[in-house]
Amino acid sequence: MAEEKHHHHHLHHKEEPSETSVFSETAVYSETACPPEVDYKKEENHHKNLEHLAELGAAAAGIYAVHEKHKAKKDPEHAQRHKIEEGVAAALAVGAGGLPSTEHHEMKEAKKQEEAARGKHHF
Repeated sequence: MAEEKHHHHHLHHKEEPSETSVFSETAVYSETACPPEVDYKKEENHHKNLEHLAELGAAAAGIYAVHEKHKAKKDPEHAQRHKIEEGVAAALAVGAGGLPSTEHHEMKEAKKQEEAARGKHHF
């Protein structure tokens, strides 16, 4: 009996480029083309929401660090583990503390861009 070899090349298939491709090889793209319209108010709200989420994340990490510190005192058998988890949570809280300020800065930048787009000058 001859065994047939089954070749599974489904992972290495390359699709043939379609004729309805978004980018054309012969098209000329200009750097002076108009950029797409940006909804600055939506971008500002997006960064505001991210700022609030980052604040909550930093607060949650800090609360978890305090919780682990309490567990280390109450559970002397596993105190070393709780101290490690406390340290990790404290480091996360410190690291997450910088994110809200970054998002706040980006939110202010979106607001300035909106004012510049409308023609307002902020002096």
